[in-house]
Amino acid sequence: MDKLNGEKLILRADAGTRIGSGHLMRCLALAQAWKDAGGEATFITACQGEGLLQRLRDEGFDIKLLPSAYPDKADWNFIRDILAGHPTAWVVMDGYHFDEVYQRLVKEAGHRLLVIDDNAHLKHYYADIVLNQNLHAEQLHYVCEPYIHFLMGADYVLLRREFLAWREWHREIPEVARRVLVTLGGGDPENNTLKVMQALQDMALPDLEANVVIGASNPHASALEQIAEQSHFTIHLIRDAVNMPELIAWADVVVSGGGTTAWELLFMGAPSLFMIVADNQRHTTEDIENQGFGKNLGLAQNITAGSLTVAITSLAKDSNLRASISRKSRQLLDGQGAQRVISSMKKIENR
Repeated sequence: MDKLNGEKLILRADAGTRIGSGHLMRCLALAQAWKDAGGEATFITACQGEGLLQRLRDEGFDIKLLPSAYPDKADWNFIRDILAGHPTAWVVMDGYHFDEVYQRLVKEAGHRLLVIDDNAHLKHYYADIVLNQNLHAEQLHYVCEPYIHFLMGADYVLLRREFLAWREWHREIPEVARRVLVTLGGGDPENNTLKVMQALQDMALPDLEANVVIGASNPHASALEQIAEQSHFTIHLIRDAVNMPELIAWADVVVSGGGTTAWELLFMGAPSLFMIVADNQRHTTEDIENQGFGKNLGLAQNITAGSLTVAITSLAKDSNLRASISRKSRQLLDGQGAQRVISSMKKIENR
């Protein structure tokens, strides 16, 4: 990939209890690759989570904090002034609240625009590039401008730099799983994490141990801490984890939401059970099960602690199924998604 020689990337994404952290994490993965290629990146965000913001600072990225998010007019007024100072910068936009009007405003300001999308939910797309990394992406219909370029499917999955060192790692599959990782998103406002922790209490597996990851914006942290302390087996409650590859590598079984973390689990070959904790995750979790990359438990609100106990126990005792899931999922992703995206951006610049 060509060197970027200080070229500017401006990323617009938010995070919070309701929307989770996935949009910001996808942008972080792209920004890391951009920086590694010699570019510079600025995040414009209404994120208030200090842990996430510190993560961006630790990477050396410039951060511009918004007082309020779109559709508040202050959002566009804020970003417009920043864009004016970087007339040749690419703009990256990731979030369901950024509509076709916002896209058009960026284009009318004279900037190239990449939109990270999941479900073709807008009436019209004005971006130069639409990136949809989901397995069902090519089945969607986009109403768009004639100049648009599509990057569709798992070849373009954005994985953060820290995962790429695990490309050649080999996962051991024990006869009976005993180490369970629970990770249900950065916000988890419905507290599905509690349901899983309750389910684990009724499992009859020897030497059971669990790591439960919650985001900094999780509003139920104190209640979860109490459950962990009262557990009859070891539960480590981990807030705002910065070592996800190690945690995924540690786990024999994972219970996860169907958001951005799903791709990290597939890359690491983690035998996983997926809960649909937001409607936009439905297609992804269904695709994952249909192609043998994991198990889809369905809508979180329909899942009981009892059914979770049965599902986790079943996967924990089925080493053949865990081995199959791990093998198939590891073959899906090669970790080069961000590099492919940047190469496509450069080609568009030169056309």
